[in-house]
Amino acid sequence: VGRQATPAEVKSWDIDVRPDFKGLPKGSGNVERGNELFEEKCASCHGSFGESNEVFTPLAGGTTKDDIKNGRVKGLSSGELPQRTTFTKVATISTVFDYIQRAMPWTSPKSLKPDEVYAILAYLLNLQEIVPADFVLSDKNIADVQKLLPNRNGMTTEHGLWPGAAAKKGG
Repeated sequence: VGRQATPAEVKSWDIDVRPDFKGLPKGSGNVERGNELFEEKCASCHGSFGESNEVFTPLAGGTTKDDIKNGRVKGLSSGELPQRTTFTKVATISTVFDYIQRAMPWTSPKSLKPDEVYAILAYLLNLQEIVPADFVLSDKNIADVQKLLPNRNGMTTEHGLWPGAAAKKGG
């Protein structure tokens, strides 16, 4: 049924960004431009500062300087978090980039240019106090930013759903 996809059609959908950053497009964006874009394209669903507007859960908040230093969000295991946010949960920056690139804005998925995705992500990272207000996020420095994510050491394979220690033990 149907026809074989053309190489151009496959390429247009082959936009995933892996944790090793394979698939990451070239580009850059700064916090200030990200703020403008966020207000224009994201705030109606996510609130002006990623705090939520009762449609979706908050994007930012819930982490401390110690979480950024240690790479594990203490509030997740202690139960002190009143509500989880994107940055309390996510362990890889590529996941956030990939999701914004392919699914946002909700009313027009895949409509953002790479520079816009970098800018919006830079803005979110600034809201989370991971990067300063004058920061420019790019394909050249995103791996360095990965080392600052508050929950970068929070991923586990102990559930046995992915290859890892628990899967090898059979549990």
